[in-house]
Amino acid sequence: MGKRLITQRRGRGSPRFRSPSHRFMGNIVYPPNTGVYKEGIGGQIIDIIHDPIRSAPLAKILMENFEEILLIAPEGARVGQWIEIGENANPNNGNILPVGKISEGSFVYNIEIRLGDGGKIVRSAGTSASIIAHERGSGITHIQLPSKKTIAVNSNSRASIGKIAGGGRKEKPFVHAGQAWYAHKAKNKLYPIVGGNAMNAMDHPHGGGRNPHSRRPVKHDTPPGAKVGHISPKRTGKRKK
Repeated sequence: MGKRLITQRRGRGSPRFRSPSHRFMGNIVYPPNTGVYKEGIGGQIIDIIHDPIRSAPLAKILMENFEEILLIAPEGARVGQWIEIGENANPNNGNILPVGKISEGSFVYNIEIRLGDGGKIVRSAGTSASIIAHERGSGITHIQLPSKKTIAVNSNSRASIGKIAGGGRKEKPFVHAGQAWYAHKAKNKLYPIVGGNAMNAMDHPHGGGRNPHSRRPVKHDTPPGAKVGHISPKRTGKRKK
């Protein structure tokens, strides 16, 4: 009798595959773009902390209205640094302001795709995007992402100036498999991942190498755990002349 595939077991949401969200610092987004956070307000970094779910460190900021917020720390951030948020903020490292008010060629990160979503892209350690051009008439700003792809966002969408701290994280290799195992375990990621061809026939439709066998095509609406063959191919088999 065959067994459930790994993807099928993961989909059940058992503790082995469930994300340990109780250890995470929460959804790190910008404050709502209203009131003092829109007009302009400052705050001081009081601590730099680690979040197990993300590669970049977080900066705990005590604002002038005595609210404490968590934001992704910029490169060079230090305890005691002053951070400004709002349309009238100075274009300094770590400050948050609309992309339309950031000069062309500046590095930015944690960019809002839609106005007020709190920041969705360029959030990994050591990454940054750059402002390419502004279309003042249409209110659009063009930004080049780390992948070299260029996107257009609303000029009122917010972003942080600078690069994200934690660059060079991937330069130190995992010397042995134990380090990779603990790194994956922190986020409850399965490690190591074994390919279907390397398994026994009872463990996976691709397993067992005793005789050549084809991969059965599957439909697009097949459950994820059963998508192990050609995904909805237009044709299969040897092409006839």
